[in-house]
Amino acid sequence: MRGGFFFFLFFLFITISTSTVTDTLTSTQILRTNHTLESLQGSFVLGFISRTSSNIYLAIRYKNIPDTVVWVANRDNPLQNSTDSFLKITNDGNIALLNSSTASNNLVWSSNSLNQTNAKNQVLVLQLLDTGNLVLREINVNDPTKYLWQSFDHPTDTLLPNMTMGWNFDKKTEKHLTSWKITGEDPSSGDYSLKVDYHGLPEFFLRNDDRDTIIFRTGPWNGERFSGVPDMQREIDSIVFSFSLNEHGVNYSFSIRNKSIFSRLVVNSDGQLQRLTWVQSSKTWTKFWYAPRDPCDNYKECGPYGVCDSNASPVCECMKGFSPKNEQAWKLRDGSDGCVRNTKLDCKSDKFYHMEKVKLPETTSVFVNTTMEIGECGELCHGNCSCTGYANVYISNGGSGCVMWIGELNDIRNFSDGGQDLFVRLAASELLDNSTSTRGSHKKNPKAVIIGITISIVVIVLGLCILLCKRKLLSHRIRNADDMDELDLPIFDFNTIIIATNNFLEANKLGHGGFGSVYKGRLAEGQEIAVKRLSETSGQGNEEFKNEVKLIAKLQHRNLVRLLGCCIDKEEKLLVYEYMENRSLDSILFDKARKHLLDWKKRFYVICGIARGLHYLHHDSRLRIIHRDIKASNILLDAEMNPKISDFGMARIFAHEQTEANTLRVVGTYGYMSPEYAMDGNFSVKSDVFSFGVIVLETISGKKNKGFYYTDDDMNLLKNAWGQWREGNALELIDSSIGDSYTKSEVLRCIHVGLLCVQERAEDRPTMPLVLLMLGSENALKPEPRSPGFSLGRSKNPPETKSSSSKQDETQSVNQVTVTLLDAR
Repeated sequence: MRGGFFFFLFFLFITISTSTVTDTLTSTQILRTNHTLESLQGSFVLGFISRTSSNIYLAIRYKNIPDTVVWVANRDNPLQNSTDSFLKITNDGNIALLNSSTASNNLVWSSNSLNQTNAKNQVLVLQLLDTGNLVLREINVNDPTKYLWQSFDHPTDTLLPNMTMGWNFDKKTEKHLTSWKITGEDPSSGDYSLKVDYHGLPEFFLRNDDRDTIIFRTGPWNGERFSGVPDMQREIDSIVFSFSLNEHGVNYSFSIRNKSIFSRLVVNSDGQLQRLTWVQSSKTWTKFWYAPRDPCDNYKECGPYGVCDSNASPVCECMKGFSPKNEQAWKLRDGSDGCVRNTKLDCKSDKFYHMEKVKLPETTSVFVNTTMEIGECGELCHGNCSCTGYANVYISNGGSGCVMWIGELNDIRNFSDGGQDLFVRLAASELLDNSTSTRGSHKKNPKAVIIGITISIVVIVLGLCILLCKRKLLSHRIRNADDMDELDLPIFDFNTIIIATNNFLEANKLGHGGFGSVYKGRLAEGQEIAVKRLSETSGQGNEEFKNEVKLIAKLQHRNLVRLLGCCIDKEEKLLVYEYMENRSLDSILFDKARKHLLDWKKRFYVICGIARGLHYLHHDSRLRIIHRDIKASNILLDAEMNPKISDFGMARIFAHEQTEANTLRVVGTYGYMSPEYAMDGNFSVKSDVFSFGVIVLETISGKKNKGFYYTDDDMNLLKNAWGQWREGNALELIDSSIGDSYTKSEVLRCIHVGLLCVQERAEDRPTMPLVLLMLGSENALKPEPRSPGFSLGRSKNPPETKSSSSKQDETQSVNQVTVTLLDAR
């Protein structure tokens, strides 16, 4: 009986090789090279194909359309032996293509379905659907959102109906098309791809990946079609296009209303994007649409501010108000250098030229607001001197949404039918005799020439006066000859910041605190930035703002955050920094869900980086800087976890021979301030050394040091570290999330250095050059640390603040502690 049972299993295992046609492969079956799966209604077939020499591929093809392959599994790793190869569902919940010609099965291709956590307890099947989608699912699950794997998520060169391509922001995954090496012959990955760029206003780009060049772009989606593909409007009767953009991703797909029609989108090996439709009568695929189709489809054919018209000769012309940049090349039919303005812009007096039926310029670096009307869009663009043009996002129902360009307008073409409206910024003098101009509003009645000239002159004069006054006022507000040197620092226009941050969109907020908020932004040229927007009630007022601009603009070091510029507009005070992908040290170090990202190697790297930054501030920069607010939230981390010291609003400059100073206004954060600074207002380089020591111990332990006031637990981190050190149990401080990856001697050396830095007496603490020397030393460190500041506990009542009735006595010692607990950025 037992032998009969095993015979039954064996028979079941090989049944796919001898049974009738099926659309499903079970976990007990295999698919050999001489058999196929066929979708239920006979539309598609999964099987093995051979195209070149002895290479064999697992592929999906149309059943009744010869030699039309739509998907290849092992395109870059072909089989060489057909008799011993097969496809199966593996025990770990993957589908695998194996070649068993060797002693052990040789894996040729796998689905890599990493989400199979309970594969052994699941009954899995592989099914070929009538859409052409190959899916791996649990046997009783038919919900597409719960498929364990599907070929539609891994396109090759073809987009089929109901198949999507684009980006999933939640999963950080992308779906794009890549051509065959040789169409119809060699399915291995070719040189050409079609991908979406989701930045700005998303659009698709056809690229030559081998040369890293763009061939063609579709233009952005305008609600009905892609701006640069007017032919799509003529396909509406049979094909429905879908495009979605939201916080979860950006996706494009199409569907077919008539089930008898077969259509697909393909990137071929010649670098052409084709919409192919099957004609049954002639049994051929016809090119319903393709690109590039004419010279004007070529990316940047006419360069910046050039307009391409395929019905003209030559095809390139400069838009109104522009002339060829390279006249000789232009006459020789080479328009790649584009065009330049005839008249310099004057901002406030500029107008906008109305262009119709054009492919919108490239939109990867633009400002987008989908709710703004075109009139509002025009006014916003007119008010921003950097804005070079604007248009509607959507064209349906009279148009809606706002897209604004900052910088050059590239890759524009005219259409005889299709396209959309574009408004281009020009100097007022270029449009004095042109009724199609606009100044941020629409459908205005044309003025008499003489009145128009008079008004234009008045506007220009007033504009110049306003611009000069504004510049003078701005210069006065950020620079004072008595206390600030000349700074080589860009001054950002407020509207530029508005566009970069999408009007300080809440979703772009990186953090907030007593100073205000920090927002992520993206400049027109694509650079990501962090904008610190100081609130009116901020503890950092004009002096702190001016101080930070003055100091950090003069400092250049890889472990200091880089200030890119500033902006003052009415009551707005803005600082623009380089964007740090991993935000602040405390946002990882004290987060249970994220602290595992910092193994010991990274933590030691962070400690050494902070030390190098402080060494530069104290000793190597041309100004000796005392930071006065060194803490974990002021240590920012870039994409490679490089630490950078930030926030210089409280910093002070020392003469190189100066050793310490005294202040009546103590600023900083509990837990990081040295005793002499917190109690007496005395600060020096040793004050920063103390703060550094606290960060070292926090970085090792993953625990935040508690302040010395208002705490029910006297055993703060410093006291605990000191006690563990004296008892010989210093390694007990190590954060458990580090695991066993650390070097014992390295950790002990860091703890030793940290305790030396937090000693109560400032004169006992090492300088930063000595700290760097100790961190890099292999020898035993000396001396032994003494008791740290505040480790023995302090009064739970804060010291009294002394002041005079009206004006503080400058000789009086006043401890006015200002706490600046800033959130992670």
